[in-house]
Amino acid sequence: MTGTTRTSADLDPRRRKILFRSWHRGIREMDLLMGRFADSEIGTLTDGELDQFEALIEVPDRDLFRWLTGEDETPSNYDTPLFRRLKDFHTHGAPIHV
Repeated sequence: MTGTTRTSADLDPRRRKILFRSWHRGIREMDLLMGRFADSEIGTLTDGELDQFEALIEVPDRDLFRWLTGEDETPSNYDTPLFRRLKDFHTHGAPIHV
C-alpha cells in the first residue's frame, strides 16, 4: 500500500509518474511529506511547478527532510515558491524532529 488517497486515473502520464514517485521516496517520512502534497496539488500544478517538483524528487531524502524541517538552509536553487508551498503545506505546532 502506498498511502495515496488520490486516484491517478484522470492524470496525464507525467503527473502519474510524479505522483507515484512522491509516494516511493525511500523513507516513509518523505513518502508522507511529498506524497500528501502531491495527492492534494498534482492536478493543479503548472508545467513550471511540475519541473520544480521533479527537481525536488531527485534530492536525497536526508537533504530534503532537513530543508523542510529547517535543520539546514535550503539552497537558493531549490528555494522556490513551490518548495515554500510544500513546506507550508505541512504545518506543525511543535518541531517534528524532537
